[in-house]
Amino acid sequence: MISERIRSVSDVLLLAPVRGLAAEVPPVLRELESYAPEAMGLGLSEGEMRGLNEYFVTSEAEPVVPLTTNETSEVRGLCRFGEVRVPNPTFVELLAWAQGRGVPVAALDPSDDRTASLFTEHIGYVELVRRTVKERAVSRKPPTPSTPDEYALAWDRQVAGGRGSRGFALARDRDLVRGAQRLGTGRSRIAVVVDRERFDLVRELLSGRVPDAMGDD
Repeated sequence: MISERIRSVSDVLLLAPVRGLAAEVPPVLRELESYAPEAMGLGLSEGEMRGLNEYFVTSEAEPVVPLTTNETSEVRGLCRFGEVRVPNPTFVELLAWAQGRGVPVAALDPSDDRTASLFTEHIGYVELVRRTVKERAVSRKPPTPSTPDEYALAWDRQVAGGRGSRGFALARDRDLVRGAQRLGTGRSRIAVVVDRERFDLVRELLSGRVPDAMGDD
């Protein structure tokens, strides 16, 4: 888990745990307890957050979660660093934590429809084919770095390293940051939580910078 305090519209604690790794939950919760945010934003869509609340936070029995071949391979590679849970245990525990303390939570990612539109806008047929090939390759042979942090970054680089994929990531994270800025308006401090591989770009955008290599969408 990586974190940083950033000054934007308000003071922002940006947290980025490795997706799925159970060991990331305690340090995230400790940071939040210490920081005491007035509100929290998550790198999820409204639909995703609603599903987590309905089926995993407030439900007495958790449903079975089917995984794609790519997701199964990602989990298998991550397991050597400790227990892995699906869906992402950090977001599930964050929603329960916020509910127990009366902290408002906002889903900051664009809607599923807008995400689909951004994807088709930035990723053409050729890159889509390349992504599919890369996903199959990384599924057969996941990266083998020495830390979960490096694993998350390596997985993302192998699958989403193309120019169109980077443009899609930039457009999506711009939406997230706009949502975070709205959430921070009138508040002195908020927390924003995203998957580890999104940390660098979200930090730059919250700070008012965009890496030159990303270009403009």
